[in-house]
This record gives sequence, structure tokens and C-alpha cells, in this order.
Amino acid sequence: MPLAAAGLLAAAPLAAQTAAQTAAQTAAQTAVGDSATALPTVAVEGQGNALAEGYQPRATTLGGAPATPLMEVPQSVAVVPRAVLQDQQARTLDDALVNVSGIAQANALGGTQDAFMRRGFGDNRDGSIMIDGLRTMLPHSMSVMTDSVEVLKGPASALYGILDPGGMVNIVPLRPEDALHGSANLRYTSFGGGSAGFDVTGPLANGFSFRLAGEDQREDYWRNFGHIERRQIAPSLAWLDDRTRIELRYFHEDYAVPFDRGTIFDPATGRAVPVSRRTRFDEPYNTQRGYSDYVGLNAGHQLNQDWRVSLGYAYSLNDYSDQNARIISYNAATGALVRRADATEASTRFSHAVRADLNGRVNLLGFRNDLLFGTSYDYQSTRRSEMVRGTNTSGFNIYNPVYGRLAAPGRRGLASDSDQMERVESVAFYAQDSLHLTDRWILVGGLRYEHFDQVAGRGRPFRRNTDVEDGRLVPRLGLVYRVMPELALYASYSESFKPNSSISTAYGALPPETARSYEVGAKLDLGEGLSATLAVFDIDKRNVAYNYTQGGTTYTATAGAVRSRGVELDVAGRVTRRDSLIGSYAITDAKVTRDPTLEGNRLWNVPAMTASLFWVHDFGAVLGSEGLRAGFGGRHMAHRAGDSENTFDLPAYQVFDAFVAYDTRIEQKDVRLQVNVKNMFDRTYYTSTQGTNLGVALGEPLQVVASVTARF
Repeated sequence: MPLAAAGLLAAAPLAAQTAAQTAAQTAAQTAVGDSATALPTVAVEGQGNALAEGYQPRATTLGGAPATPLMEVPQSVAVVPRAVLQDQQARTLDDALVNVSGIAQANALGGTQDAFMRRGFGDNRDGSIMIDGLRTMLPHSMSVMTDSVEVLKGPASALYGILDPGGMVNIVPLRPEDALHGSANLRYTSFGGGSAGFDVTGPLANGFSFRLAGEDQREDYWRNFGHIERRQIAPSLAWLDDRTRIELRYFHEDYAVPFDRGTIFDPATGRAVPVSRRTRFDEPYNTQRGYSDYVGLNAGHQLNQDWRVSLGYAYSLNDYSDQNARIISYNAATGALVRRADATEASTRFSHAVRADLNGRVNLLGFRNDLLFGTSYDYQSTRRSEMVRGTNTSGFNIYNPVYGRLAAPGRRGLASDSDQMERVESVAFYAQDSLHLTDRWILVGGLRYEHFDQVAGRGRPFRRNTDVEDGRLVPRLGLVYRVMPELALYASYSESFKPNSSISTAYGALPPETARSYEVGAKLDLGEGLSATLAVFDIDKRNVAYNYTQGGTTYTATAGAVRSRGVELDVAGRVTRRDSLIGSYAITDAKVTRDPTLEGNRLWNVPAMTASLFWVHDFGAVLGSEGLRAGFGGRHMAHRAGDSENTFDLPAYQVFDAFVAYDTRIEQKDVRLQVNVKNMFDRTYYTSTQGTNLGVALGEPLQVVASVTARF
């Protein structure tokens, strides 16, 4: 698979490693991985892709397998294992990432896009969510082919190119396996409806193996109208011999989901308007419909004992249309709204991502060097053909909503706003060396040069608003010290860059945003027990674009700057033979440090503190069957600025969840019966804003999810 940020570098094995660990490491080196970027690699026993043992993360792929131990990566990495996703019935990345420190929802465009703030930075469609380490255009990346989720904290441009400095999220997919097995699942939600799915994998002839997963989801939306429909299918095929592994996977989804911009915060009170959280202020036609396709091809070949070559390619496409009754203004005295029927018709986003790596091991002057050389190519295209803009219309009151008076938008867009386009094309070359000074000290150095060409604009006739071609040299340095087998200290310096772009504002050829980060931390790994990472970071981001007016004309410049500092803790694993946990804690101070009007303001959608803890207990055999398993946990999100001017705040909240699962056998089949209670105390809470008080997203209320899974 595409490059592993193992490329972040694996350390030399300590003399204290067990014989079993060393044997596993040797086996992983001789078997061909999908394109890990550093040697040696360590195969860790466990479920899924061997990233974890139950709740305890042991390794990371960050783009491919075999895996690299978390202890030997000089940067903070969090893993949400498959066991956690199954116990919590995590259906989206929002569900999964509540377990990771320092992450909050960003502007999710009415719930139609994955969007996350990481260490204070992020947005929807920012390229930070990947599958197997390669960029995609999927609106929701978590699917039936998801095995686990990884988060690389801090700048990652040295390995992954154009990115915000907060980090990246990587989806690790399920892979074809040589043993025949499968499962079928039925799920029901108290909101109404549910889903049915399956997952089957096994061997074929002559070194081939397959996997096929699918799901049909049809359920009611939790607010006063709306439906969710998703149909997914994900076949994959793998071929393996002693030196080579090739994987081909495909994913297709058809979907129709609510386009829900949420509720309104009253500017006079700074609180949500006093109406039921279930009441929507738009129209039943507020829906996004579309389809997504993904193709991934990965190949790895072991040239000899020390050198391996790998290739990864990903194609993704999202084609969609949406309609929405947009709120234009709100009268706090009367509750009256002015709305407008808008639509986006014939929108297409697609990308090609290619990566080729050569990595190996050499001894120079008595020191071991794990080397990586690679090149990558990325092409991303966005086109929104028809941008429909209706007429501002009154006659809707939030205290007495009457739907149907605002007609659905047409299909012909406004000429000046349609044919919106953005294209980003980049080519990169990179090299990295992990120098093993001793068995305990590893010095990491990497350098990447990336050349990008970016064009954006809109209108009929078309007008370019952004046109820039530039190149960037991005370094990274890291140091790991293995104090003992169970404890490692690390320090790192890294940089990132991201081109400034706007479809709607004349940006011209502004220089890209750049960021630099300092991070120090400690990692603890108690064998088959508990893992923890403590990190302290300081990120400074410059060339942030801002607008200013002079002589009645609005201009754009890049003198802005923002800073984020904080402390993060992630803990996961087993604390007793029957008890497991996953938890996190983060303090983040993110603010504007240079801007004509916003200097000193907090960054919006960034919480000052996040915390989570989920505890699971195995009761063992009950009634003669396999056993009973139950868990309880909660999460805390501190207050967040609701807009860039800091005119209102989203309040802090706490949400608690629980589950109970019973494993038994029915007609010679292993069966799990599970009930999850989400937001069990039925708290009202707000997850993010669109940068305005007229669009504040709400969290889901109390929900009961019942599921039955049969394994064979």
C-alpha cells in the first residue's frame, strides 16, 4: 500500500526485545508489505491488520502494512482499533475520533462532509483524510471497508505533501485474508430503520485471496423530517507469493442524506433559540444525493533481504447534487427568518494519487541507516457546474414553522457564480534517513521537494481567481531515545505547507500557507497491557490569507499568522485481565497572532479542552455461552468560539454512552447480540458551526442501537 509513515522511522531493536518479537520482525521483513517506508518492520499479532491487541494500539501503518511499532515513531500517533469501533458501534469518523485527543468537528457543510479540527487546524475538503496513506475525494471516508483509524498529529508534509499543520487521518482498510470466514449483520436504531451488511473473505486458487463487503442502510433522520439512505459494496482481490504482494480494491456508494445546517444562536443572548432541537428551519427537500467511487491498487516487491520497492495508486470520485433552503437572516425580536432556495447541481470532485517508494537498509561507518527514496504525483479537480441562487423570501417563523411555502430551487445556476472550478496538480520527490546511532538513539532526517500548479475560478465567462505555480522544500527532523523497552522519549521538528486558494475571491498568485512545529513527548508500552502517548506541541502558521478594504476596494493579502500550543494525552489498552479502556485528554490554545482586525481572537470550532474515557469489562462465560461484555464511557468538549470575530461561543458539553454484548452459539454459528445506548442522558449539545450563528450543528439525542452479528 502507499507509503507508511513508518517512514517516520522505525528504531533499531533493543537488546531487551524478546525472541518472539525479533522473530516476528524478521518474518515481516521477508514477507512483502504493501509499501511501508522504513525498515525494520514488526508484525504484531492481533485482529484486523495487526495494529492492535484488543484496545491496545501496538503499531501504525499510516499508509500500508507491515506495521511499525508506535514506540519507534518520533511523532504522536493515535490508533482507534477495530475492537473499539465494534464495541462503540462507530458508524462515522465523528464517532471514531471522539476517542482521540485534540480533535473536534469542523464545518461539516450541513453534515455532508467529514471535517475535523486537529490541534486547532482543519476544514472540510482540506485533503487531510486519506485511505491507505493516499488522498481521496470521498465525502465520508469511513465505510464497510474500514478496519481501523489512525491519526498522525502535527505537520506531515514531508511525507504526505500539501496539508494543514494539525495532522492527518488515515483509514486502514480491511484486507483479503487466506482463511475463509465471514459475517452477516443486522442493525436497528430507535430513530427508525437500520441496516443489513455482510463481510466475507477467503482464499482463491494460485496465491489469490478475496474480500467482499457490503451494506444497505435505510433509516429515519432524528430531526422532524429527513431520511438516510446508503448502499455500499466493496470487493478486493490480493495476490501473494514469497516476494510480492499485489492488492486491488474497489468501493462504490450511492447515497441520499439530509443537508441540515442545524439551528440558530441568538446574537442577543449568545444561546440557541428556544425551540425544540428536533425542529428544522429549512425544507424537506434539503437533501444531498450522489455517488462515490474508489479504486486502489497497491504492489510491493522485495528485491533482496535489505531492499523493497512499492507502488500505490488511488482514484476517487464524488458526484453529487444538493438542494437547500438557506437562512439569510434572523429577526431576534420576532423569530422571523429570511430564507433562499439554493442548489448545487452536477458537482464532481475527483483525484488521482500515485506514490512509488524504494526503501532499504545500509551500514555506513558502522551505523545502520534505514533509507527511503520516493516520488509522488497528485491531481485533484473540483467542478460545480450549476450554482442555483434563489430569491430572498420571508414568511417563515421559527416559533410557528410552516413548511412548503418556499419552492424548491430550479436547476439552472446563476451565471456569475456557476462553473466553479479548482484544480491542484503536484509532483514531489523525497528522501529520508533513520540513522541508528546506538541501540537506543535514532536520529531521523527527511527532505521533500514538491512543485504544485493551482488554478481556481468561476463564472460564465470563466474568470480565474487563483493562478499560482510554486515549489516548496519541506524538512523534518526527529529524535527517539528508548530509555527502556517500555518507555521512549522523542522530539521532532516538522514543517507543512498548503496553497492559498479561493473560487470566490481574487487571490491571484499568493504564496502558500506555511507552518512549523516543535513537539516533544513520551510513549509508554506495557507489553500486552497499556499504551500511552504524552505530547507537548507548538505550531506557528504563517501566510494566512485575510481581506482588507482600502479606498472602498477589498484586497487579499497573506500577512496573517496563527498559533496553536497544547498538551495531549492518549491512553488505550488493558488494565486488568478483564478490563480495557481507551481515553484521551487535550488542552489547546489556538489564536490569531497577526491580523488587522482579528488579532488575539480564538480560532473558531477549536475547544480549549477535550477529554474522553471509555471502559469495558468482560464478565466471562454466562449461561454456558462465550460470555458477556459491557462498557460505559463519556466525553467532554469545552466551549468553542462560534465565528472568527468571537461574537458567540458554543457551550461545553458532556455525553455518555454504554453498551452490552452477549456472545453465544446458535445452530453452530457464533452470534453476537449487542445493544448500544448513545447519549444515554439525552443531553442537548452543539458539535460545530459554519462560522456564523445561523448555522450551528446539533449532536444526536438519546439513541438505542440493537444489532445481531453471525460469524461463520
